[in-house]
Amino acid sequence: MNLIDTHAHLYQEEFLPDIDGVIARAKENGISKIYLPNVDVPSIAELKALVLKDPALFIPMMGLHPCYVKADFKEQLAIIEAELRHGKYVAVGEIGIDLFWDKSFLMQQQEAFRTQITWAQELNLPIVIHARDSLEEIFQILEAQEGPPLKGIFHCFSGTVDAAKRVIALGFKIGVGGVVTFKNAGLDKVLKEIALEHVVLETDAPYLTPVPHRGKRNESSYVKGIAEKVAELYALPLSEVARVTTENAAAIFDF
Repeated sequence: MNLIDTHAHLYQEEFLPDIDGVIARAKENGISKIYLPNVDVPSIAELKALVLKDPALFIPMMGLHPCYVKADFKEQLAIIEAELRHGKYVAVGEIGIDLFWDKSFLMQQQEAFRTQITWAQELNLPIVIHARDSLEEIFQILEAQEGPPLKGIFHCFSGTVDAAKRVIALGFKIGVGGVVTFKNAGLDKVLKEIALEHVVLETDAPYLTPVPHRGKRNESSYVKGIAEKVAELYALPLSEVARVTTENAAAIFDF
């Protein structure tokens, strides 16, 4: 069985004491690739160091996370763009808009998002989108974007069935993680209305830990439990969910 964690922050300090164990458990549970989204300028060095530890397992992306878009965002973008253009990255991410924590930088977040989308188009790379309390703002930008068509993932999707259909119409996959195991999240109802061919698996480790591990640090080995829940919802064998979601990830990341 081959599973892909399309989104994990395993380079963060939470994993420093036992990263070897985290890697071993991921491999034991069938995870063959872990995609690492960058978040800001300081995280670049941490991300690159982890990739060097196991380049076959860890696949890096490069981007400026919307929660780190502040007054100095143009200076950060300049550094991130140089890294993206000179390094080996498979996607621009994670990027997007977050209006949950702070709405005061909405205009700057929109500008940063558009700028990074343009990089992806120039470099023919997918984008990995962070959308928290901001789906409509993100749809407006994507639906108005000119130039080459885009593809990518709506990471940690938490919208309605109609929103999921808009994501699919744009040519994007829906990132499903630990939230699908939460009792009242509603993601189970959304998935029952869309085909598995539109879904990829993720953890967002160390965040959004799935049941029955909720309350603890998330890690990539828990993708298997997420896949088991998805298999239950679609009434499919786990092996089929693994096959289809891995093919879906391959369609985005070209592996």
